Amino acid sequence: MRAYVRAMDKLADWVGIVAMYLIFLMIAILLLDAVTRNVIDIPLHWCIEAAQFTLAAYYFMGGAMTLKDNDHVRMDLFYDRLSDTGKAKMDLITMICLLFYLGVLLFGSVSSLTYAIETGERRFSMWNPSMIPIKALMTACIVLMVGQTFALIIKYWHAAKGEPLV
Repeated sequence: MRAYVRAMDKLADWVGIVAMYLIFLMIAILLLDAVTRNVIDIPLHWCIEAAQFTLAAYYFMGGAMTLKDNDHVRMDLFYDRLSDTGKAKMDLITMICLLFYLGVLLFGSVSSLTYAIETGERRFSMWNPSMIPIKALMTACIVLMVGQTFALIIKYWHAAKGEPLV
């Protein structure tokens, strides 16, 4: 179990770090759009959509690292008052609920990806990009988040028993 948790944590960190650098790519795309449109008066129709896809990839890829680092939004009405084992039990319940949500999300993303592949789905715009790459990335990142959720369930299970893994 320790090896699985360590592997998922490393994978989440690696994918999250790659995601961090996507912001620079998005800035470069938007800067290119601004320069070509306003300075040399040649608008590039693909720039805004490419920036949107890059931002979507950033959100998808950052999910597992956000979970691992516990950087997600939490309502602390009484969580801070709990003991360490109480917090671990609460986190365990939350992760089980998250796992259900991610399962539904994964089902929908696989269905959407299958549809995109079967129909050759493209976005209706001047650029007309294929939707398959972003939907495949979305599905892969949801799978990564499911894997990270299982790693957190293992961590919280051991912490709730009073024997933390890490």
